[in-house]
Formats: sequence, structure tokens, C-alpha cells
Amino acid sequence: MPASYFDVDGTLVKTNLIHPTLFYMVNQATPLQSLGRLARGLMNAPAMALAELRDRRTFNEMLYNLFEGTSEDRLLLLADEAFDKVLKKALYRRAKDLVQRCRDEGHDVVLVSGALDVLMQRLADHLGATHVIANRLEIHERYCTGKLLRPVIAGPEKAKVIRDHARAHGHDLDECFAYSDSYSDIPMLSVVGQPTAVNPEPALERLAHAYHWPILRLD
Repeated sequence: MPASYFDVDGTLVKTNLIHPTLFYMVNQATPLQSLGRLARGLMNAPAMALAELRDRRTFNEMLYNLFEGTSEDRLLLLADEAFDKVLKKALYRRAKDLVQRCRDEGHDVVLVSGALDVLMQRLADHLGATHVIANRLEIHERYCTGKLLRPVIAGPEKAKVIRDHARAHGHDLDECFAYSDSYSDIPMLSVVGQPTAVNPEPALERLAHAYHWPILRLD
């Protein structure tokens, strides 16, 4: 049985990692805590912007460091609200249809995302996906430390976790599919036999044309 591996941001939803993070920052336990996290985020914004250009893994680690001190209870409590108010509203119109088509073909559908697992599991439940590979925050004594557990899901690491998942679940990668909008996900797309560019950014669209990969637009 093949598997279909989906990037999420820009592929299935119009948001990126920053949008749900902002939602968490402005919905802390008190307005003072929210202001403090926003101020910290603004101070770190130039360094994070530079990191995003150079190394997606470093960017992810810097972004999720903003969750330091958030209680595990609040992390989970806000997950439903963040999904409803941020992710669900940002779904591309035909995203659910594409996932359902893969399920109708008998595929495992795996979301592979740098977003947090607590949000991606809710998206998976909504779309009908079967597995989630996403970033996980370290929790110590019921509070977030601001550190990510390994592996950090970003850039080339996506290809490795897809290979590991396929091996563990008995999937032949030559028969598997992968979907992404981003040129940075070339390793993820190249590791499977059936890559597809979805809502592609210009660099990925040019590459898809050159290699005769299918191009889908879900809006």
C-alpha cells in the first residue's frame, strides 16, 4: 500500500508557522504575559528572518523558544481554538478533496510539518489523514522549556523522517507520493517516486515543469 506525504503550510493551508504561534502569544494567561511574549518575539524577529533564509531548522528552534514557560495545560487548551480560528479557516478549498482522493485510493496519508503536533493532529482528524509527523515541544514539570524534541522537522530532515516512516510501515517509496509548495522541500519530494508540486512557489514551479512533475492548485 502506498503512502501520500503532505507538507502543510502553503500546501494544504494558506498559513505558515508564525500565524498559530502569534495566536498562542496573544492568548497567554494574562494580558501582561501576552505583551511580554509579543515584545520578545519582536526583538527576535530580525534574527529569525535571517535564520529562515539560511536554515529552516534554526528558524524553527528560535520560533518555538517563544513557548518557553507556557503550561502544558494551556498549550492543549488553546490547540482547539487555534485550529478553529487559524488553521481551519486557512484551508485551501480543495485540500480536503485531495486528501480524500488519496484515502479512496487506499493510501496512508501522512502530514509532515514543522508545526506543532498538537495542532497537526487536529488538522489530521479534520482532513482524515492517518498519521502526523510534526514538531514536539519538550515539557518539563508540566511547562514548555522552549526546546524542540528531536528530530526537528524542517528542510532536508523531512526526507529522512519520510524514509523512516515508510520503512517502519512497509511502504515502497517508489510507489509513494509527496506534495509540497516549497522549493525547500525538494529533498522531501525527491525521496518518493511520485512527487507533486501544490500551489508551487515560482522556483518549485520551474523545477516541476523541467522534471514533468504534476502541478496542482487547490484554490
